[in-house]
Amino acid sequence: MSEKQLSLYELQQKVKGSLDETFAMPLWVKAEISEITVNRSGHCYLDLVETEAGTDNVIARCRATIWSYTFRMLKPYFETTTSQIFTQGLKILVQAKVEYHEVFGFSLNIRDIDPVYTLGDMARQRREIIRKLQEDGVFEMNKELELPLVTQRIAIISSPTAAGLQDFLDQLHNNPYQFVFYTRLFPAVMQGADAPRSIMGALESIYEYEDFFDAVVIIRGGGAQIDLACFDNYDLAFHVAQFPLPVVTGIGHDKDDTVTDMVAHTRMKTPTAVAEFLISGALQFAQHLTELENQFVELVNDQLEENKTRLNDAADQLKILVSQMIVAQQNRLEIAQIQL
Repeated sequence: MSEKQLSLYELQQKVKGSLDETFAMPLWVKAEISEITVNRSGHCYLDLVETEAGTDNVIARCRATIWSYTFRMLKPYFETTTSQIFTQGLKILVQAKVEYHEVFGFSLNIRDIDPVYTLGDMARQRREIIRKLQEDGVFEMNKELELPLVTQRIAIISSPTAAGLQDFLDQLHNNPYQFVFYTRLFPAVMQGADAPRSIMGALESIYEYEDFFDAVVIIRGGGAQIDLACFDNYDLAFHVAQFPLPVVTGIGHDKDDTVTDMVAHTRMKTPTAVAEFLISGALQFAQHLTELENQFVELVNDQLEENKTRLNDAADQLKILVSQMIVAQQNRLEIAQIQL
């Protein structure tokens, strides 16, 4: 045993020293957020991974930390720029200092973040979802369904506490034309990681009453743009695209359509706009009925006027004929009287 022996701590010290020397300056590192936790002190702890291209096989993993004073600046900067919540599942490009602790091992201390990289990855994922939906042949399926002109039996998917829901119901049921609509709420989570699964569950519940409803309305209304990422989800878009009832969305944003908007039968900007769309359909039908009624009344009046004229002409001709017959009879009577 002539070789020099090292204690575990001494070995860790050498590893730490080598890493400090090799990675003296912060580096830009690409990774995906696998887990994220923010403690009460405001420190953010992440589990970063890299997966093999085209698979979910993890080929690298490490811990990362964003101290509270940095996290308070990076989080709003990232979310404002990307319109995306800083959460798990995102691919990020971060500037980090390599650190090594004798007890806790290898980790990264994140100092900065490049939101442009995440934006590019989000756009790529969005394009991939659209391409896959088109290849699966479902992208236009819901648009091909016929939406009844009078859509009166409506299944609503929304959060029960959403302000947009009450706006929708007020606008729909208190319409100035007194059109009657039947609505039923199928509650769902409308933002965050649980939203796609929750909305798909509501669609499955509506499917049990497929023959009763005319259409499905997905409304949200209000909120930040960063809360809309859940609607760029392949599974949710697939469910909406192939749903057997027309789907109308009013998620409540003016910018780019989400993938769910793209595959829905009709996309409106807000819940109120959805209500106005449904009311306008009923109004259009009512106006069509009024036009038919006016045309019918006009046709009947024309027929009555024509028949009245014909009756008047016939009466005049009958009067002349009767007068002629009376004169003829009178002449005959006079002749008979003379002969007698």
